[in-house]
Amino acid sequence: MADDKASLSARIGVDLGARLRLEEGLEWAAAAGFAHLDIRLGDTGNEFDGFDGARLRAARGLKERHGLQLGLHTLSAVNMAETAPYLAAATDNYLRAYVDLAGPLGAGWIVVHAGYHFTDDYERRAEAALTRLRRLGDYARTQGVRLLLENMNPEPADAEVRYLACDIPECERFFAALDPEVFGWSFTANHAHMLPVGVEGFYRHFGPARMAEVRLADNRGGKEEHLFPGEGNMDFNALFRLIESEGYRGHYMLAFGGPEDMRAGRDKLVAEWEAASGV
Repeated sequence: MADDKASLSARIGVDLGARLRLEEGLEWAAAAGFAHLDIRLGDTGNEFDGFDGARLRAARGLKERHGLQLGLHTLSAVNMAETAPYLAAATDNYLRAYVDLAGPLGAGWIVVHAGYHFTDDYERRAEAALTRLRRLGDYARTQGVRLLLENMNPEPADAEVRYLACDIPECERFFAALDPEVFGWSFTANHAHMLPVGVEGFYRHFGPARMAEVRLADNRGGKEEHLFPGEGNMDFNALFRLIESEGYRGHYMLAFGGPEDMRAGRDKLVAEWEAASGV
């Protein structure tokens, strides 16, 4: 048991988003002792058309030399529930570009979202998102690419724009419609913390079977904040105890602040977990 707990540090990864070019992110993660990282493609030095054959081979070689596990994380602002002409096709092209790059880069997963709606067009948007995700899943299957659907954050009750797949009924609807052989679950614990059921209630409802990663940031429970651990009221030791006790040995993914904030956050979370667990 002690070895399992000690391995937590090696299993906590870092979501660098679009903060660094892919190659810089790989080098930084390796130097900082992270074995898992997420990168966003499509902008800020990681434009799709910038990945020619030479760059793909070089980036993959760098990843493999450092023994890193790479994931790609799509931009949640790109609406998976898009229905407008031209924009709907552009959304499909955006997602296919991720799948096309995942294999050559050796990426182990792509995190995707269910999109968002504008309150009075809920059903049409939800169906559009499901149709698009199923279509993406069919394509990803042919390329041997794993997709992870992220549970999103709720918005204030009077918000006009709201994410899809943020509470239990919505996530049930999406998971029931998506092939588990292609779609896993990216469990964003800080999003679940904002719901009445909380982290434990959300996790216990779905269980570990489909869970492929656990995303971590702190918040105060009222709105989306992505705070450094300890700045909100998330109980991270309770989260680790809950999930690790059921045998989860996958990776965690930090998503707050900048790279150095996340390195410090990892060390803080691990030190507090080891102190609480007597490691």
